[in-house]
Amino acid sequence: MDEIAVLIPCYNEEQTIGKVIRDCQRYLPGSRIYVYDNNSTDRTAAIARQAGAIVRREQQQGKGNVIRRMFREIDARVYLMVDGDDTYPAEYAPDMVKQVLENQADMVVGDRLSSTYFTENKRPFHNFGNRLVRGSINALFGCQIRDMMTGYRAFSYPFVKTFPVLSKGFEIETEMSIHAAQYHMQVENVIIEYRDRPAGSESKLDTYSDGRKVLMTILRLFRNYRPFFFFTIVSLILAAAAGLFFLPVLTTYLRTGLVPRFPTLIVCVFVALAAIQCFFTGLLLDTIVQRERRDFEMRLIDTWKDYRRLCQKRDSDSDEPDGRL
Repeated sequence: MDEIAVLIPCYNEEQTIGKVIRDCQRYLPGSRIYVYDNNSTDRTAAIARQAGAIVRREQQQGKGNVIRRMFREIDARVYLMVDGDDTYPAEYAPDMVKQVLENQADMVVGDRLSSTYFTENKRPFHNFGNRLVRGSINALFGCQIRDMMTGYRAFSYPFVKTFPVLSKGFEIETEMSIHAAQYHMQVENVIIEYRDRPAGSESKLDTYSDGRKVLMTILRLFRNYRPFFFFTIVSLILAAAAGLFFLPVLTTYLRTGLVPRFPTLIVCVFVALAAIQCFFTGLLLDTIVQRERRDFEMRLIDTWKDYRRLCQKRDSDSDEPDGRL
């Protein structure tokens, strides 16, 4: 079990990966640095290996797939995840690690948006997207995470081993933030400086397609984690639509005693029934979600036991003599 594991997912980052590794070695001496190469076509893996990192490969394309593999394979007291594009200064890493080791944080978020992101980032739609994602998640899930899309994070062992990675791509950061909010995990924000990519280094994030995936992820997790709220909104919309179209039918009937719009009346009845069905669906799913939260807490207790056992084994192994004179 590692004390500190630095996780660097990479795809074609030969220009910056060497510097990222050296900076991590400088500010986190003794840490073990893992670079997971995601089918790079340049010299990313070779440069990372020369710089002293442990290089592994994930063949399924996508950042979410890489992080799934990382979280499965590596055991550590604290995990620091950073991108290989040299946009996140390593000097903030010790403070983020400290929040996990000493303050028992489950996830530490490297907050770019409270410092230099909006001036350094040259892509205006990225700026708008970050504001939109942050505002929607904080409003829907009642949390105060300041940067939802940052790739600079630190995690505890229990968070990593109980986090189900469902996303395949860049929407993974959004999924992490919502997971932490849903299960009331301790989240700390550390304000960091952000610098844009150096000249010649290209972002792998597509503003429109990946932005759409992020918004769909928020909607999907909102439905899964807050089903009563979600289906109540749908129910109210359907009920309002049914009432809006039923009102002229009712007005005509009260005035003339006739119902000349039978098709409209029938549609209104079915839409009203759908509204009632959505409401009770939300009630049922909310009961299932509450049970899942109780089960998650029990799994979390078991994970903490595993963590303590691994820590004790690591300490006992380090105290044993190595057999040399």
